[in-house]
Amino acid sequence: MTQHYEASFRGTGLRATQFTLLATLAQTGPLPLSALATMLGLERTTLTRNLGPLEKKGYVSSVADDDQRVRRIAITKKGEAAALAALDAWKQAQSTVGEVLDRMGIQDLNISRCG
Repeated sequence: MTQHYEASFRGTGLRATQFTLLATLAQTGPLPLSALATMLGLERTTLTRNLGPLEKKGYVSSVADDDQRVRRIAITKKGEAAALAALDAWKQAQSTVGEVLDRMGIQDLNISRCG
């Protein structure tokens, strides 16, 4: 599955995981690092490692919080532009993911039937 999404993002300058991170911040606004990690289902250390390249590119930045112990992460204008530019790649991956699931032998994946 990861290969499918990564292939779609080739040429965008983003990895699929980076797009997800930017898209989340674009929708939520600045979030504390721990809240962002929870929302994405990542360990804080994994999230910090994933943020490094995005910070170097100027796509995200740390913003001040009332509580100096809290690190808030925000998407920058440059990050918004990068995410928007990669949106078609994400849409393409989403539109063809069913084919990948079929090739993997996973049919009729219906979340509503779970639980």
